[in-house]
Amino acid sequence: MLKNNIEVKVKCIEADTTQAKLAENIGTTPSYVNRLIKKSENIVNKTFIQMLESLGYDIELTYVQRSNG
Repeated sequence: MLKNNIEVKVKCIEADTTQAKLAENIGTTPSYVNRLIKKSENIVNKTFIQMLESLGYDIELTYVQRSNG
């Protein structure tokens, strides 16, 4: 499962950027980027995709049936 807080924080570190700079790059506020990262739910929305694209990543979703075990 995709974890926003881990993925975006790690990718910011790898790209040597800040959440504020990331927000500026995609045209949103630092507080909104922070809210998405800190959210306990796993979400994929337009802004989250823009954040990862701004960091140089594409998102691939794969659906795998869960085992009922």
